[in-house]
Amino acid sequence: MGLLLLVGTRKFPVLEQPVAGLLATVSRVTGNSSLKAKLDQLGLTQAELALAVNAHLRAAAERDTVGERTVRTWLNGKTAWPHKAKRRALEGVFRCPIEELGFIPPASNARLEEDPHVFRRTFVSSTVGAAASPLVGSWRSTVGASDVARLRDHLDALTALDDQRGGHSELEESALKGARKAIEFQKGSTSQRIRLRLFSVAAGYTANAAWSCIDARQLDRAQGHLDEALRLAGMAQDSIAQVQVWNATAMLAHQRRDHGGAVAAAQAAQALGVTRRDPMVASLTHARTALGHSNLRDGAAALRSLRYAESALSKARPEPRPGWLQFYGVAELHALTAIILDRLGEHAAAEAASYRALSALPKNFRRNRALATTRLALSQLHQGDVEQACATTEGVFSLMEGAPLPGRMRSLLGDFYRDLLTLAPDTATARAWGDRYRTEWSTT
Repeated sequence: MGLLLLVGTRKFPVLEQPVAGLLATVSRVTGNSSLKAKLDQLGLTQAELALAVNAHLRAAAERDTVGERTVRTWLNGKTAWPHKAKRRALEGVFRCPIEELGFIPPASNARLEEDPHVFRRTFVSSTVGAAASPLVGSWRSTVGASDVARLRDHLDALTALDDQRGGHSELEESALKGARKAIEFQKGSTSQRIRLRLFSVAAGYTANAAWSCIDARQLDRAQGHLDEALRLAGMAQDSIAQVQVWNATAMLAHQRRDHGGAVAAAQAAQALGVTRRDPMVASLTHARTALGHSNLRDGAAALRSLRYAESALSKARPEPRPGWLQFYGVAELHALTAIILDRLGEHAAAEAASYRALSALPKNFRRNRALATTRLALSQLHQGDVEQACATTEGVFSLMEGAPLPGRMRSLLGDFYRDLLTLAPDTATARAWGDRYRTEWSTT
């Protein structure tokens, strides 16, 4: 009779069973406690981990994606050894070898035959000064590039979550926690280069918190975060971080209907050196300027800035850029063009631009897709096509199903309902829209 392994009340024969197979069996019974611990250290939910892994898969040009169901199979031990691309993505998210995440390779896997200490030394040497997770309580006396990388990875995960769900209080608090951790790391011994990068990351987190407030229509809190983010970006001597802050400042001014302030913020971003070096950044700043001019009803200036934005974007080339900038591209420029043209009374052209935006928007930008759909409905309504406009808004609620509507989206739907009542107050379609959606858009 062979040896038996007792786990709880279940017995598993282990005689002649390879060690890797034995460990995989235990993992399926007890779950992956190592991965759970790492997830808790980073402060990520299962959904956030899926988004972070998908970001790494996209960066590696992999077509595969994961969802919460896949993450659950990792956590409960049903998947003991993910496919290679997902293993690499997980190592990128957590900055450690896949075995440290509790995954067990099959016995035939050549990697098992390596000396694990050799692999660990190789991995650690490739990530300078590997340290604790950015959102756990302890920190080391020496701070290195890997600490900054961990902070940036978590910031990218928050950005991806914002793309899916939009701004909310938990996102704001998580971003502020990341900023505090970056500032806390300043207490450690580090080089001036790393210190500047820590200030840059802190500025990014704080700007992320500000953006979450803007999207949630918590405008006064957003202003306080932006003031701090601009200070940190200046201390970091980081012009791309300053662009992020000025971009959010222009958005905040737009929400407050301070359209002159929105133009000034966009022009402040245009004056930075990175705008002259990177056509992608230049395009974004010109598009923001065009939006401000359109709200001031200065059609000539708006269209001139829009042409600058289109020209600059045509010159942009793929290159590594911060996670917060990933939203901008052809699709976003079409979406901004739709707003600008609708403001200038070119409603049919605005409708066409909205369709172009929706056809180009990646599926993971769920919140932006819902906003573009609302803008499409507004341009249809402004052409007098009431029934089509109301039907189009149904797509907004379908897209955001399962998540509360961000405050900015609720406000935009409120604008739609106001214009609907102004343009067609006595139609059955308008009354039906109000009866069906009033509660949903105003309270969710």
